[in-house]
Amino acid sequence: MSAQRHRGLTEQAADTAIDQACRMLRLPTVRGQFPDLAQAAEREQMSYKGFLAGLLLAECDDRARRRSVRRIKAAAFPREKSIRAFDFDVNPNVDAATINTLATCEWVRKGQPLCLIGDSGTGKSHLLIALGTEAAMKGYRIRYTFATKLVNELVEAADEKILTKTIAPYGRVDLLFQVLTEREEKNSVAIASNESFSGWTKTFTDPRLCTAIVDRLTFEAAITETGTDSYRLAQAKARAEQAANV
Repeated sequence: MSAQRHRGLTEQAADTAIDQACRMLRLPTVRGQFPDLAQAAEREQMSYKGFLAGLLLAECDDRARRRSVRRIKAAAFPREKSIRAFDFDVNPNVDAATINTLATCEWVRKGQPLCLIGDSGTGKSHLLIALGTEAAMKGYRIRYTFATKLVNELVEAADEKILTKTIAPYGRVDLLFQVLTEREEKNSVAIASNESFSGWTKTFTDPRLCTAIVDRLTFEAAITETGTDSYRLAQAKARAEQAANV
């Protein structure tokens, strides 16, 4: 279509052409926001360049948001958790400044490990998921899994002679929770454990294997101890007391 024909379009025809072009070019945000942004641009007497920049930036922002949503969904977190929702006052063992520094995901970029050690109810899983979510929002691919599930997958894969194929997806992602295979000095591993490192011999009964695993995880690692007092239990008691006083 020539520029002359573009200038000859009626308002209705122009709207139809924009709608069709956005569908063909796969620009859903431009298509959805164009009418409102066009009216705003007319009211504010924006330049053509300013209007176009606003449209394109809206599309870019929405695409980034959708990519983050897809990465978070692909991570298969068991529930939603955020750093903002973590109560640092209830669990003073966890340093807010340290967690906020981890939330920058510099450790992920460098391929360094992260270990969260503490008793049940002290916030390990919350922080693990929250930091994983931050990494996903910053563009990293995430995979969340439980150690027992992974072991079962690998045993079954070995029985079926497809172990290499099973391990491959875990090696490709940028951050893998509770998995060590194919990760050392390549990509980050974040792990949460109720046991201190000295107690890992309960799971890894071979002392040399246990030492090797701990050594791999702790080399240049960020280690956060969440303590022994269950803040989850404390919150439950506080809610019960509040309900009783109503």
